[in-house]
Amino acid sequence: MHPLCCISLESSAIGDNSPEPMTTLSRSCSVADLRSDANAFGWASSGSDSGSGSGSFAGVLYKWTNYGKGWRSRWFVLRNGILSYSKILRPESLTAVDDVRFIGDVSSGRLKRLNSCGNRRNKHQKNVGIVHLKILSFRESRSDSRRFYIFTATKTLHLRSSLKEERVAWIEALSSSRNLLTLRRLNDKLPIIPTDISLSTERLKQRLLEEGTSEVVIKDCEQIMLSEFSEIQGQVRLLCEERSNLLDTLRQLEAANIDTEASGVPESEYQLTQHAFSDIRRAKYSEWSTTESSDDVDKQDLEEASEDEETYFFDTKDHFPGVINQSDVMDEINSKSLQFERRKKLPHPVEKEKGVSLWSMIKDNVGKDLTRVCLPVYFNEPISSLQKCFEDLEYSYLLDRAYQHGKEGNSLQRLLNVAAFAVSGYASSEGRHCKPFNPLLGETYEADYPEKGVHFFSEKVSHHPTLIACHCEGRGWKFWGDSNIRTKFWGRSIQLDPVGVLTLEFDDGEVFQWSKVTTSIYNLILGKIYCDHHGLMHIHGNRELSCKLRFKEQSILERNPRQVHGFIEDTDGKKHATLFGKWDDSMYYMIGEGTSKTKDMVDENLLWKRTLPPANLTRYNLTSFAITLNELTPGLKEKIPPTDSRLRPDQRHLENGEYDMANAEKLRLETRQRMSRKLQESGWKPRWFEKDGENGTYKYTGGYWEKRDAQDWADCPNIFGEFSEDIVNTSKVGA
Repeated sequence: MHPLCCISLESSAIGDNSPEPMTTLSRSCSVADLRSDANAFGWASSGSDSGSGSGSFAGVLYKWTNYGKGWRSRWFVLRNGILSYSKILRPESLTAVDDVRFIGDVSSGRLKRLNSCGNRRNKHQKNVGIVHLKILSFRESRSDSRRFYIFTATKTLHLRSSLKEERVAWIEALSSSRNLLTLRRLNDKLPIIPTDISLSTERLKQRLLEEGTSEVVIKDCEQIMLSEFSEIQGQVRLLCEERSNLLDTLRQLEAANIDTEASGVPESEYQLTQHAFSDIRRAKYSEWSTTESSDDVDKQDLEEASEDEETYFFDTKDHFPGVINQSDVMDEINSKSLQFERRKKLPHPVEKEKGVSLWSMIKDNVGKDLTRVCLPVYFNEPISSLQKCFEDLEYSYLLDRAYQHGKEGNSLQRLLNVAAFAVSGYASSEGRHCKPFNPLLGETYEADYPEKGVHFFSEKVSHHPTLIACHCEGRGWKFWGDSNIRTKFWGRSIQLDPVGVLTLEFDDGEVFQWSKVTTSIYNLILGKIYCDHHGLMHIHGNRELSCKLRFKEQSILERNPRQVHGFIEDTDGKKHATLFGKWDDSMYYMIGEGTSKTKDMVDENLLWKRTLPPANLTRYNLTSFAITLNELTPGLKEKIPPTDSRLRPDQRHLENGEYDMANAEKLRLETRQRMSRKLQESGWKPRWFEKDGENGTYKYTGGYWEKRDAQDWADCPNIFGEFSEDIVNTSKVGA
């Protein structure tokens, strides 16, 4: 008997509200089973019609609707790569269903009782929801042996069977159907090409004889033709052999993938935590469903996946290759020049992190000098403020694009991309609740990213007030600025007002300047901490066009937060383009003055789209780009100066999960940091930046990359070592 047909009947004691015992479908999955399943369903044969010859599964599952109506019974059908569900089927209509393998008890008596409970005897059956196997993933509940979840990019289905054996049967059915669908797609896309190509010259010889051509000439022509054909035939045979080897490799990979997916949890699928999945669900993907009735809309997730539970997803790009982010494409092309691959995740923690009670920390430090209180590293993320400045250049391809538009004489498109770049710097702040490390005076950071075409350098140039200066060079542009923050504490929130000007200069002489908007952090004492950016950003240009962007402040009743709206105007006040979007998601534009919403826009109007979060999120919620900032790539440690942030010990220990050592080093370095004012008062000056006038911006004086090439760091003090008077003396000499 085929494994899919192994049916056992089980019974158990049930209460008034418990579902009845059901006929259960179970099986064990292997590669051989899958291939036999493919033959049984007609999916493994080439050229088979996608809509015929495929097996189907059907049965009753309980779906969570909302807290008002709770669990409701639904009729689920898995057929041709599509899982659909509807209100309970009428018993008399079951006879019209062909080639369906039922999971559980689908007897007329049970279905009548379910229909009567729902008062649907006279209602016509219709599909309530449809989900494609291509873009769904599933996971069993660890707390309830009868529950499992089906995830898509837009929603989560919470399902429950009557018995745990039925849940196993549904999981196996979903897994086998998905694997068979993949096998069928592979065979449909790769038909066999025959290699037995032959050539006949009889008709050509007959035609030449009719024209009176001599036999000697005919034989010479025949030899020439056969010789040319023989060469072409050899080339065709070689191509067919290469194609055959490729098909064999693909089938081997497919078979290996099926072995991995036998448990229904492929290793190659993207793994996202609960926070990342909630972000992705806002996007619009190709999964669709018909309009659900009010009782079928999932108002709230009944059971969220905890941080230690893995949630699995399919890569949408495997099935929809047209959905590609431009920054990913450019990084992939440029990364060919790299001799190494940048890391995708942080190191695994050595120790288990201990939570910190903010209230107990405040209580223990009552009456003490707060300037001497060292906050534990629990409140930090493993990057410094110098490195965080470079995060603003994650989407530097927008400036490359702006430079090209300017070369082509399109000043409007140049400013549109500059405005999108100014907004994109805020996207990485979403979900980032930990503060970066405060750099020591004289601490530096370099970022050499040839795949992006940028060289970045930053330095802490003042301790009181705290000032950080940066300089970056890209493809046809330079970017520099300094930053300081004025803080206002409002009890339950804190307001951060940036002070400083950012400057962007293109090689053709066009310059743009702007300042950052206000950032507010809410729910410091109670509730979930979140940040919001609000205010007016004015991008001034030295030519005709300028841009104004309004970051809308979030309110309690705001249903569509994080909005950004603005326009581009000339010196006469005429509006040439309108911009709108969200600072944590995307920016669009339209020519002229308009009020269209983001959902009405198409890809042609898209300026910038945030990249998806990494697969392995931690509590720091670092982006894929931020994960690479503190990495010591091969050979880098020998090139960077001793003042580089990557060599800061407390930050490195935190990244490695060595929390006790990180706290000890942080206390030592903060004690050393308190001597920075003495350094500054003694005449210390920045090594790589110089202030442009009394009230001007710090500008890069040059020389760093030349020193780096020469490996000449003799005059750079070891600021992360033990403090001594030598550091003061060395700094004075360097100034």
